[in-house]
Amino acid sequence: MSQTRPERVLVNVGCGPREADTLPAYFHAWRQLRVDVDASVQPDILADLTDLSPIPDASADAVWAAHCVEHLYAHQVALALAEFRRVLRDDGFVCVTVPDLQTVAHYVAADRLDEALYESAAGPVTPHDIIFGYGAAIAGGRTSMAHRCGFTPSMLERCFQQPQFGEVTVRRRVAQLELVAVARRLPARHDTERADLLSALGL
Repeated sequence: MSQTRPERVLVNVGCGPREADTLPAYFHAWRQLRVDVDASVQPDILADLTDLSPIPDASADAVWAAHCVEHLYAHQVALALAEFRRVLRDDGFVCVTVPDLQTVAHYVAADRLDEALYESAAGPVTPHDIIFGYGAAIAGGRTSMAHRCGFTPSMLERCFQQPQFGEVTVRRRVAQLELVAVARRLPARHDTERADLLSALGL
């Protein structure tokens, strides 16, 4: 008698409003558990990234953290990553996306700090927004949108060394001005497994 694989669970931290959901198609058949510190987005769990205690140990197959870790202070990043690791099953992984400050620094050096680089759903985004947080949202009272830390590729990779993940891969998305880290709780069993996951995530 064949065994059916249990439903896969994705913890989407810093999820934001449902209509802003930009998860890769890879996750569309998964059960999503939405977590946010902002009650107005109606998350499944109202919680800070550094305390996911409502979620049991080893209960998730993946953690998705898109543009939320930079809202923490630098000393809190390890706490958040430790929580991400705690809720993962042994074969689970976390995907963290943050602004790429090394790339953005070129615009700062060229004195283009307040120049619109691209148009988002919320409006134009400048290097100042990328470094310090989206100004319009902060001015509107959403002070939790401020950025309190930042990352370059090597710094982001080092963050996953404490707590210890089995492996981490960091990719740069130049056009999006962002870095993406995919970290496994335990190392991939073979190179094909690793490559297939990165491909499924668009990396």
